[in-house]
Amino acid sequence: MTSVQADTSTDTAAPLRFPAGFLWGAATAAYQIEGAVREDGRTPSIWDTFSHTPGKVSGGHTGDVACDHYHRYRDDVALMAELGLGAYRFSVSWPRVQPTGRGPAAQRGLDFYRALTDELLTAGITPALTLYHWDLPQELEDAGGWPERETAYRFAEYAGLVAEALGDRAELWTTLNEPWCSAFLGYGSGVHAPGRTDPVAALRAAHHLNLGHGLAVQSLRAALPKTARVAVSLNPSAVRPRTESPADQDAARRIDALANRVFTGPMLHGAYDADLLDDTAHLTDWSFVQDGDPGLAHQPLDGLGVNYYTPAVVSTAPDGTAPERNDGHGGGAHSPWPGADQVAFHQPPGNRTAMGWSIDPGGLTELLLRFHREAPGTPLYVTENGASYPDVPDAEGRFHDPARITYVHRHLQAVHRAIQEGADVRGYFVWSLMDNFEWAWGYDKRFGMVHVDYDTQQRTPKSSASWYARIARSGELPPE
Repeated sequence: MTSVQADTSTDTAAPLRFPAGFLWGAATAAYQIEGAVREDGRTPSIWDTFSHTPGKVSGGHTGDVACDHYHRYRDDVALMAELGLGAYRFSVSWPRVQPTGRGPAAQRGLDFYRALTDELLTAGITPALTLYHWDLPQELEDAGGWPERETAYRFAEYAGLVAEALGDRAELWTTLNEPWCSAFLGYGSGVHAPGRTDPVAALRAAHHLNLGHGLAVQSLRAALPKTARVAVSLNPSAVRPRTESPADQDAARRIDALANRVFTGPMLHGAYDADLLDDTAHLTDWSFVQDGDPGLAHQPLDGLGVNYYTPAVVSTAPDGTAPERNDGHGGGAHSPWPGADQVAFHQPPGNRTAMGWSIDPGGLTELLLRFHREAPGTPLYVTENGASYPDVPDAEGRFHDPARITYVHRHLQAVHRAIQEGADVRGYFVWSLMDNFEWAWGYDKRFGMVHVDYDTQQRTPKSSASWYARIARSGELPPE
């Protein structure tokens, strides 16, 4: 961890060629785009409940309709084909496939994903399937949710059901997307579903997500063909101390443990780091970790997904002062950082996206090289990267988004730099294919390369879409 520094990305006068077979894709998530929340046997998820709770989501928005992808998926896949995408990363809705979170699968729910993957394969697009992107069935939350051990076993059962149904169609499988958000925003700060604010529950949830990941990998291996590739997608943080002082260095160590090593310790190494346990010992004795659990979480992986948007800059607040928490995670009265009460978060100067996040492509290079060292031999994928901007149509109704193009361009330079330095990066998925329900921000933030008119459901590719299409087809990043 090095102290905060300016982004060091540089432009180049020549195109950058990516390796042969590099996957160029875009990503979405079920609750953010599908809609149809009450159709074909689907039951509420925690996000249905949360978004329908007054005051939880900006504007009172919900995912009830979202982008109506459930009914428009054929048109959306045709649009992906027009954009030249080689891969599409989507998530399966757990309550659509297993409405109660236990027991047999709902075939009508599986039929939707069968049809979607068939449509993708016909279009020559590789399906990249994520099993869990935050939509826990509400019945499992009512039984305790991720802080309860049983949820990990229910997740493994669900993984097996999906694998048996779609294993002949999808080769790229991801267990969890951003378990940090599920645990610490969902159960710690409460700004995400299910909206609980208990630091111990957040730590328990993190552990059971680790356990659920390991058990799900075992279920997938038992059901999938040998050619299938199994991965997990994390949102690691490039943590930087604000200064080189010992106090700020220790703040960065604490946040690195909570943001990164709480998951990479068990998943990649089969153990929790001692400093994480020490930092949180005043909250819990971690007795919820049973013998052998970290080993179960440590399963061989065929890929590691990295989701990246912005770094974290931290310091230790002086004693007796309330630390600034400008961590980009929605504020709120409760912290998502258990055991780090005196850590302050700062946004460095410079350009920011509409989310208020600082733009620093160097953090992506840093993380890719870190995982190249930490998980040698494991292929890496950038499974999310993108930017929100307030897109406004011109007089002809076209959407020009040069800021998004610049953002993605510079982060692709960062990916290429990591490859040049030895990282085995196999693909890049821009977030997102289309504007969608942006969780607690509702429909106020737009990340898509394709504009969505939520009143008419009309899709309009932005200039970034045609720009990205040229890269996807050529495998070459032009000069900025």
